[in-house]
Amino acid sequence: MDLDDLPTPALVLDRRVLAANTRAMTARMRRLGVSLRPHLKTAKSAEVARLALEGNFGGITVSTLCEAAYFLDHGITDILYAVGMAPAKLDRAAALGDQGADLKIITDNAYAAQAIAAHGAAHTVLIEVDVGDKRGGVVPDGPELLEIARILDGASTVTLAGVLAHAGHSYECRSDEAMAAVAEDERAGAVMAAERLLAAGLPCPMVSVGSTPTAVFARDLGGATEARPGVYMFYDLFQAGIGVCGLDDIALSVLATVIGHRRDDNTLLVDAGGLALSKDRSTAALPEDRGFGLVCDAASGRPYPGLRVRTAYQEHGIVAADRPIDFDALPIGAKVRVLPNHACMTAAAYEAYNVVDSGAEVVASWPRCNGW
Repeated sequence: MDLDDLPTPALVLDRRVLAANTRAMTARMRRLGVSLRPHLKTAKSAEVARLALEGNFGGITVSTLCEAAYFLDHGITDILYAVGMAPAKLDRAAALGDQGADLKIITDNAYAAQAIAAHGAAHTVLIEVDVGDKRGGVVPDGPELLEIARILDGASTVTLAGVLAHAGHSYECRSDEAMAAVAEDERAGAVMAAERLLAAGLPCPMVSVGSTPTAVFARDLGGATEARPGVYMFYDLFQAGIGVCGLDDIALSVLATVIGHRRDDNTLLVDAGGLALSKDRSTAALPEDRGFGLVCDAASGRPYPGLRVRTAYQEHGIVAADRPIDFDALPIGAKVRVLPNHACMTAAAYEAYNVVDSGAEVVASWPRCNGW
């Protein structure tokens, strides 16, 4: 099958670019002396996981228990569920353990820690540490860390496995130096928390850090045991915009069809809108606004100069340009590809990847899981 044969919109994944990205991150983590536990929340695919795990120890990160069950069904047992544990989900987590998962969960509060301790089932738990993102986590030097740790360690069915940090605020950085500084804050905060646990006589075998920008720009991960980047497998326009990757490193795109010309307005219509592309506007905060995605040649995936999806309605995208559009080169019915602002959000609308090897031939279809 060729891309031109696919109904649109369709999700396209370039296997060659994906494999290059996964190999590069594996090599980088090896040089920094930590294990790579890839985050599969973007990919949600067993086939992508196999590439990401090549040369690594075999553990993964997920963001839903649905993902955990899916990857367990595909033979991956070492799974870290990196979203704060809701007590109502403890039965589901325990069931995954009964089915053979070595599932690790996280918490950042005494209420959930007490629920985990009282649950009665075996749970392995990390304490989430806030290293500046101000989303989840306790501060590394605050009293809550030891309070939570003692609740967990005091329960006979609970294994306190260590600490986890995520420098999500690295996405706010706009220079290599700034990202390297956040990476160091992430490392230092996680290591401080680990050292406090050990000094109090509490176990801390795992010191888990991770975001794609900090994994790319970290200069030292001493004291950490593993890193959990995720979007590096696919990258996207936002990651390219902040200097984490180049446009050629973006493995994911959306295939769309030209469905209309508005020559007086110098715009095209395509059949990919907010549901197909997502309405993420992260690149609007960057010097070069990419709209809702850059429009590319369908066969090569190369961007057309100046073309971007300016407006995204539910099922329509309006393509505008900073120069006259060659309407004859993009007739109604022509296929194009759109590079996404945020790969995680864009991929979430689809059930499968149409896999290519840097060309127009579809060589495979890879299913992905969705839901919670």
